[in-house]
Amino acid sequence: MIPARYQHILFGLILSGLMSFIVSGIATFRSLGWIDGVFLLWMANWLPSWLVAFPTVLLVAPITRRIVARLVRPEPSAQD
Repeated sequence: MIPARYQHILFGLILSGLMSFIVSGIATFRSLGWIDGVFLLWMANWLPSWLVAFPTVLLVAPITRRIVARLVRPEPSAQD
């Protein structure tokens, strides 16, 4: 198991991997259609996308958390 202190990095790795996989797949299929070798082209597009997405997620996530914290109000506690 991975130590809990690396949780945010693992989260960013998995999130960026899945999101870049889906988005690069959609972009590849939209631009090329179902051609021979489209899966290999998709993978060739996905890897560089992931290499950009992973550090981006790590940098942007704390900013996003702060923005979300300002946009939502806390839930009333059960004691109120």
